[in-house]
Amino acid sequence: MSSGLDWMTDLAPVHAIRRKVADRANLPNRMELAGRQAPPAREEQRVNGEDDQARFARVVLPHLADAYALARWLTGDGADAEDVVQDACLRAFRGISGFGEGNARAWVLTIVRHTAYTWLGKNRPATLVVTDDLEAVERAEVARRGTDAEAETPETELIAKADAASLEAAIKKLPPPFRETLVLRDVQGLDYKEIAKVTGVPIGTVMSRLARARQRVMTTIAKEHHDAAG
Repeated sequence: MSSGLDWMTDLAPVHAIRRKVADRANLPNRMELAGRQAPPAREEQRVNGEDDQARFARVVLPHLADAYALARWLTGDGADAEDVVQDACLRAFRGISGFGEGNARAWVLTIVRHTAYTWLGKNRPATLVVTDDLEAVERAEVARRGTDAEAETPETELIAKADAASLEAAIKKLPPPFRETLVLRDVQGLDYKEIAKVTGVPIGTVMSRLARARQRVMTTIAKEHHDAAG
């Protein structure tokens, strides 16, 4: 029996994105996208001896699966996620010469996140929430919990035990700021500093959003179990 999260291990969309990005950006063919050296470029296109195509293949392509997963969680639809990642890859390609050899995964996911929110703003504005109103509550939550955000909590234990379909449904109900934070941490394994960089908020806000996201997911799953038992 397939689970609700089977799409996370399905690489077909990732391969499709690779092909479409290659076609749209005139990038190397599929063999080159898989890791072979791209053809030599003009000297002015090179950064430290590496042309833009080879740099893109080295920096961006290894993180396409994570990029698609984040876009899929944010948009809630596989085809929409493919469109978002394609656009994000083109943005990344245009800006690849400015990448400073830092955390490539965080850099790519930041672009994907921005692209996803732009797409949502144009296509589903009602799904977006204003995050400014959350800040005061989040600061209070950080003060209450302190800085030990890594510790196991009842929320994380219940989430770990939940079946995949229930978990996906509960995560989809989260407001985007909470959803992306939980996905980046509990699904994709980014640390708090990386999440803060991707989302553009302080680490304390990341901690608060993660705690509140886990609590909401736990509440949703618990209610589902209660309703099923009743």
